[in-house]
Amino acid sequence: MTLATTDLQQRIDAASAAGGGRVTVPAGEHLIGGLLLRNHVELHLEQGAVLRAIADYDAYLGNQVTVIAENSDRAIIRASGSRNIAITGPGRIIGPGNDYIIGEDKSVGTFTPAALRPRTLVFENCQGVRLDGFSVEDSPMWTLHLVACSGVAVTGVQIINNERLPNTDGIVIDSCSDVVVENVLIATADDGVCLKTSRQGETIGRCRNVRVRNCRVASQSCALKLGTESFGDFEDIVFEDCIIERSNRGLGIFSRDGGEVRNVRFSRIALECHETADGFWGSGEPITITLADRRANRPAGTVNGVVFEDISGSAEGAINIVSVGAAPISNVTLARIHIEQRAGSFGNGRCYDMRPTSADLAPPTGMAGRANAWVRDADGSIVGLVPYPGGLPGLFAPGVNGLAVTDVTFSRPSPLPEGWNPVGIVTKA
Repeated sequence: MTLATTDLQQRIDAASAAGGGRVTVPAGEHLIGGLLLRNHVELHLEQGAVLRAIADYDAYLGNQVTVIAENSDRAIIRASGSRNIAITGPGRIIGPGNDYIIGEDKSVGTFTPAALRPRTLVFENCQGVRLDGFSVEDSPMWTLHLVACSGVAVTGVQIINNERLPNTDGIVIDSCSDVVVENVLIATADDGVCLKTSRQGETIGRCRNVRVRNCRVASQSCALKLGTESFGDFEDIVFEDCIIERSNRGLGIFSRDGGEVRNVRFSRIALECHETADGFWGSGEPITITLADRRANRPAGTVNGVVFEDISGSAEGAINIVSVGAAPISNVTLARIHIEQRAGSFGNGRCYDMRPTSADLAPPTGMAGRANAWVRDADGSIVGLVPYPGGLPGLFAPGVNGLAVTDVTFSRPSPLPEGWNPVGIVTKA
């Protein structure tokens, strides 16, 4: 099959030079390398149209991006500093994710990915971004990465990735403002919708005024998440009316890098969370907030003003709200939360998960593990998985300043399994 990259790029360039317009991709399969979206152009994928990305990292050398993620410095489809751009459906973008599998990590049940993989879509410093109706499949790495963008609408998009290939996050909203994500379907091996504030030499910016609603997410990490990269602030964030299924974690806030988190709300969410092997992320937590200092001279930022309301479903772990850093977690409201706790097959739900820790940034010499994921200490235990004092509770929230709990219930097995705490709500370590 002949590469369609040159033809498509020429059409995009010509439309932008003429003041903007729609570039239509007709039905059929179109093999592409790197594409660059330009000002005022809508790339429209007709019914039956497929953009199939080739499995050659060097093919995307001309599509390098400024924000490096893991070891990835390039994208299959990129936009930089563009205004009023769009990709619309109902066609498909198919990545070469399975071609970047180089082995299997049986200890955690995942594939081992190649070190160098392109992200599928990366938009940096763009204003006015519309993504509507298309699907993305088999992304090699992060699927959609929005960096320092504003005025973004993501609607009706489907993201279906290999659920055993790490780092295939669905949507990463990085230092962006005025973002709406709605009616999106995501199934992936990593975070579903993840807000970050990254740093490349210096802090890129902050995340503010982000709305995520009416989405369905399956994640082998955390379905709806803030952090872990948290160099800048997060404020005015809402997740509402979502369904989370077969996920390791449901709702998460992870403060690690100095940025502050404030005014965040999770509302009307149904969830299903399960344990995973100890080396993968999460231990079946429906809700988790963790704050930990992992960088020298850069303590984690405060978390203040978070609401979880009208949350229901099943989980094999507990609700965790834990700070082990210098900064506090303050003013957290839990209201109308009803969780059926179930015993998992691994037993890791009896621990709360404080990863990533400082050890995960770079595993010490002689210690088994994978950077930014997991490290085993000298006796083989995962660093950052901490047994609950007294066994698995329903809610573990020691040392929270201003915790308000209203109508929070846990349906638990009877008799309680071994290693479970008979006390359902624990607010002291």
